[in-house]
Order: sequence, then C-alpha cells, then structure tokens
Amino acid sequence: MADKNTADIGFEKQIWDAACVLRGNMDASEYKNVVLGLIFLKYISDRFDDKYQELVEEGDGFEEDIDEYTSEGIFFVPAGARWSEIAAKAHTPEIGTVIDDAMRAIEKENKRLKDILPKNFARPELDKRRLGDVVDLFTNIQMIEHGSEKDILGRTYEYCLSMFAEQEGKRGGEFFTPSCVVRTLVEVLKPFKGRVYDPCCGSGGMFVQSAKFVENHSGNISNISIYGQDSNPTTWKMAQMNLAIRGIEPDLGTYAADTFLDDRHPTLRADYIMANPPFNLSDWGLDKLKEDQRWKYGTPPAGNANFAWLQHMIFHLAPAGRIGMVLANGSLSSQSGGEGDIRKNIINADLVECIVAMPTQLFYTTQIPVSLWFINRQKKQPGKTLFIDARKMGTMVSRKLRELTDEDINKISETYEAFVDGTLENIKGFCAVTDTAEIEKQDYILTPGRYVGIEEQEDDDEPFEEKMDRLTSELAEMFAKSHELEDEIRKKLGAIGYELKQ
Repeated sequence: MADKNTADIGFEKQIWDAACVLRGNMDASEYKNVVLGLIFLKYISDRFDDKYQELVEEGDGFEEDIDEYTSEGIFFVPAGARWSEIAAKAHTPEIGTVIDDAMRAIEKENKRLKDILPKNFARPELDKRRLGDVVDLFTNIQMIEHGSEKDILGRTYEYCLSMFAEQEGKRGGEFFTPSCVVRTLVEVLKPFKGRVYDPCCGSGGMFVQSAKFVENHSGNISNISIYGQDSNPTTWKMAQMNLAIRGIEPDLGTYAADTFLDDRHPTLRADYIMANPPFNLSDWGLDKLKEDQRWKYGTPPAGNANFAWLQHMIFHLAPAGRIGMVLANGSLSSQSGGEGDIRKNIINADLVECIVAMPTQLFYTTQIPVSLWFINRQKKQPGKTLFIDARKMGTMVSRKLRELTDEDINKISETYEAFVDGTLENIKGFCAVTDTAEIEKQDYILTPGRYVGIEEQEDDDEPFEEKMDRLTSELAEMFAKSHELEDEIRKKLGAIGYELKQ
C-alpha cells in the first residue's frame, strides 16, 4: 500500500491512535464531539496562554484585558476555563462539569463562539475516567517539536475528522469530503482573492484548503471572504471550530439551515463556489419551491436535487465567477425528470467549462462514481468544453480507499490551464476539447469517455509472425512447467496416502 499523501503523517496519527485507546464502547459519532471539542479547547487556551505570558513579561498589567487578545484575533479564555485548570481536575468526578462550564465561560466572553462549542461532557454515559485520560493526552502533547501549534492542531483536527468520517460510514460523508478531491477543485479554481462560497459546507474542508492554497502561493488570506451554510447543527458547529483553529473568520449564517428552504446568503454573488452536495438527494423540498427564481434553466425533479444544487450555485455566481463541484455521474447523462433539458440549457448558455470523470473508491461513504463540474460565466474558450477522463488515476491507500496523488492533481490542473490558454492538445483516452455542436450531437450527454476516446496502445514494432512464434513458445514452456508441478503435487499427496481425483 502507498503512503497517504494527505494528513496521515505520523503525529496526527499518534494522537488519533491514543484517543482511540480511550474511546471504549462509545459510538464514533459521540466520541467525535469529545475529541474535536477538546482539541479546540486546547488550541484556544494555548493561544491565549502564549499572549498572556507575553503581556505578563511586558509588566503593564494588561494580561486580563480582553481587548489585548481580540485585537489580534485571539479568543479570550477567562479564569476557570484555562487548560491548566482543566488539566488539574482531569481525574476528579466533576471533570465533565468543569469542561462544560469552561465552554460556557468561553462562549460568554467571545460572541463569535456563542452556541457553537460542545457542552455535553457532564452527561452520565460519558465515562469520566476515560475523559480524564483524554484530557491528559492533550495536556502532554509537546507541540513545539512538530511545527507551529496552530498548524499541528489544525492538521490534527482535520485528520481526526477524516478518521471519524471513515468510521461513521455513510453518515460521515455529511461532514467530510476527502482532501484530495477538495484539493483538485482548489488547484483548478485557484481562489486567490474574492468571495468563496460553499452552500453545503460540512466541516469546512473547502475553506481550509482554499486558505492553504493562498498561503502556499504567498498570498494574503485576508484577501478571501468565506461564506457557507449547512443544515446539520452539529456539522455547522464543527465547521466553525475547524475554521477558528485555522484563523479563518467565516460567515456561515447565524444558525444551521437548509440551503434550499432557508438561504442564509440570498444576495451573495460569489467569485468562487466549491461544493460537494449530498449525492442524489431526494425529498429536498421542491413542493415549496416550484416557482423559485433559482430554476432559470428548468425545474429540478422532486426526487433528485443534483440540478437544484447546480442551479442554486449558478444563481449565486458573480458575473465573472466560477464553480467547482462534485456530482454523481448520473448527472452527466440522466434524461429523467427533465434533467436532460436542464443540462442542455446550461450547456447552451455556455457555462460548462470542464468535466472531470473521477476514479472510484475516493469516498469513505459511497462507491457511486462521481465527476467534477467546472462552471465559468466568462469562459476564455467560448463554445468549447474540456473533458478529462481521470478514472485511471489515483493510488490505493487501503483496501477500500483510493487517493489522488499530488502528481495526479497537478496533471489535472495543468491540463485545465493549457485548455484555458488555448495550447492544449487532445490526448486519446485522457483529455479532449469539444465544441458545443459536438456535445449537441451526443444528445447533450457529458460523459468524458464519449469525447476523449480510447487510449492508443503503443506499437512495439515486433512483426506479427515473430510475436506469435514467441508467445506460443512461452505458452508451451508454461504448460510444461504446469505439468511438472502437477506431477510433484501428485507425488506429495501419494506420500501421505491421498490420490488426486480426476
């Protein structure tokens, strides 16, 4: 098996493995809130402590002045809620209440965190001895050896999210999109500055990767504004914590809400939209939204929200905005429920810039094959669409899971850039630039395999007669070897009193 190329790089795994030992019989969905909540509490407490010590050394008596912290984007942690005080009570019966009280005190002092932090550590079913051990685990982490604390805790938070997603199975897909899929979207869109929006943001992975992209390319993270929404209250809170650890201040609405029925950003026109909406979502609320202004290209079917998501995003796109989103492959060719007409109208509006067919087994939660759609209101190559067949890419990192490597992701993004620049040459079996007229001939079906064709096999220049002589000779040798092995097996069986039946 190849090494994972995302977050599995030792230290995060050590924390995860140690935390798993302490889990006992608790469900992953419950334990997730314990571990992630404590990672967050440790992070904000440590950031506070660093600044606190700095102010003490300055000697001006400002160490309890809340403005000294908030002016630098540091959460103020009041006395009684600081990690040192929690750690001191780790092995007392009231540790759960101590943590809950600390979460409430921090929320009270930091409006941004109001109603976001988990406060169910005192519940009777949570083993307090194990909880104390988890507190010890985080108390004893020596962060300094592993890079900046913000970075290592952020990576640990992300790694634990991915592992909880794997353990929760299908439900895990509601809050986590594999990092390599997100990075592919980000590397193609390159969100350097502007408004970044995800209408089904889960735990905020699209935003984290966007911020990483900006930082990795020496950009300024303050040049992007984050907007998002999620209908699951627990997931919405996880996203707020995930982004706070990264120093990102998002607008995820004032509460968790259904994007279709309660759009928290009705006037937003985003420069970049990235999303992995729930695949083939049924019962999504069409009965209440039949005449909605978002359905410019056709009313989506009640039994499948794929084209509702796509049209919602197009509606929220700025005049020069771009979308990168994950959709189930059925959206490429479906004709049911008017989906074919919606797809045709979107194509004829010259919005579809690129379609990427992805390999299987990228998700913990489903084996449904998926594709990436890239939409652009101002295509550099009008009337043309790039198709990429990436189904052969990726490396198996476990029996069930595949990941795209950095090399794979770069190949996809570089192919897209060459298309935009007008320098791309078609490669059979991998990529093709296609006119809308050709897509029309294919009944507006967007399956990349129809356009890229079959990969050409290299000609080995060996004459046919010589090749057949060589291959039949090799086959004869194999047959002879198989007879030898068969005789050997018969002898061995005979020696212990058995005979091979005919």
